Amino acid sequence: MANLSQPEATNLAAGRNPPPEQQLHDHLDDHAFSFSPITLKKLPHLSDYLQDLQPAGSNPLDHNPFFHPSDGFYVNTSDVVLRQVACRLSPSGTIASPSHHLAYIRAGPRKQIFFDHCATRAAIVTCGGLCPGMNTVIRELVVGLWDLYGVRQIYGIKAGYRGFYSIQPIELNPKMVHNWHRRGGTVLETSRGGFDLTKIVDAIENHGFNQVYIIGGDGTMRGAVKIFEEVRRRKLKVGVTGIPKTVDNDVGIIDRSFGFQTAVEMAEQAIHAAHVEAESAVNGIGLVKLMGRSTGHIALHATLSSRDVDCCLIPETEFYLEGKGGLLEFLEQRLKERGHAVAVVAEGAGQDLIPRTTAQKEERDESGNMVFLDVGAWLKTELKKWWDREHPHELFTVKYIDPTYMIRAVPANATDNLYCTLVAHSAIHGLMAGYTGFVTGPINGNNAYIPLADVAQAKNEVNIKDHKWEWVSSTEMRRSGILEKPSKQSGDSFTSYQSFHTAVLNQMT
Repeated sequence: MANLSQPEATNLAAGRNPPPEQQLHDHLDDHAFSFSPITLKKLPHLSDYLQDLQPAGSNPLDHNPFFHPSDGFYVNTSDVVLRQVACRLSPSGTIASPSHHLAYIRAGPRKQIFFDHCATRAAIVTCGGLCPGMNTVIRELVVGLWDLYGVRQIYGIKAGYRGFYSIQPIELNPKMVHNWHRRGGTVLETSRGGFDLTKIVDAIENHGFNQVYIIGGDGTMRGAVKIFEEVRRRKLKVGVTGIPKTVDNDVGIIDRSFGFQTAVEMAEQAIHAAHVEAESAVNGIGLVKLMGRSTGHIALHATLSSRDVDCCLIPETEFYLEGKGGLLEFLEQRLKERGHAVAVVAEGAGQDLIPRTTAQKEERDESGNMVFLDVGAWLKTELKKWWDREHPHELFTVKYIDPTYMIRAVPANATDNLYCTLVAHSAIHGLMAGYTGFVTGPINGNNAYIPLADVAQAKNEVNIKDHKWEWVSSTEMRRSGILEKPSKQSGDSFTSYQSFHTAVLNQMT
């Protein structure tokens, strides 16, 4: 038996269990640690279909006066990033959960490259809606290609996918893009739709592009998958990479997407304004609509950050207006208690509650997405109808704030700017190493290369079983005894509280 410390001996003599930390320490000491099987996600490489492809030489960073590569500078071919890092140990010392681990190839510079800088012609395109940081990504792609690898033929594709075949590409250089990171939107311009696979790949071939950097959301990534597959079918020496862009943070697998933290920061300012308006009125309600078509990440994080929100409505949970446990009952209770309330609603929440005409049910935007109705405006109208019906002679005010386009049109903050730099440079390193058909993004804080097809199919929804949403469903709301309707993610062993029952952190102010 191992020698015990005095506290351990005292615990043992008193019949007490040792503290949890000591139990885990003993558990690891007493058992041989056995890791779960690891499944490596294979990444496409140009050599997969170009059998005669040979490396173009060693990495030019070896001779770059601003870099001094050491032994650990270049990423080893066997370096991976694990998808799951939190594990549960079994009594035998093996990993009980998860049963197997996914691993992705680690991002970063390689010792050998497959593109000669003199022959490299890179194309950069932005697609879909705006997002803070788009210009930073463009800037860092241009500067990275130019300064790290000596590439001089760098082109911007205007107006999204349709720009490949309908608009002449523009030449880019570091001097031109030097201050783009300070600007919102995308200087290259963007659009939805316009995806014509044959025309796009024909244009790539005709212009002699052999590296294509595609910045966009999930729909754009699905298009990038098709471009990669067509390039491979034609056996072109063209590397294709996607850089996921979504202000909603709904791209799966990666930790987060660029621009998200900036969006939350701006959303918090809108919530603060709504709180001031509501607090300054008799029976005042501040209503804020935030971006989030299929996920409520911005609404959730801005709610937790602001500490001023009473109701948070997101697409992942259902809510209803009338009756016991309805939103109207809850808001009336809050107005009686405090004289004001603040509600945040994601644009995709409550869409099934809004009456639609037959034409509206069929309407789609240029990317094929269902056109959402304005849940904020609808909710404002319903609140006024309710109050006029129930309290016709009492004062009541709803201040509706829709900062949607203000939030996504601003420049990236410092954190997102740094993120954009890292992800852009990682994308360059990947294509230079001959990889293709991949997306770059952080997994557990480490940048990795992820197959395009995997990212195009993955979704990142708010996990309402997670501690963040439990925090939103605060203890004070639980005491109210109002339970929610079954949620989209609810299971037999889980009952969550009403989706709009928010952490009442504002009680501290």
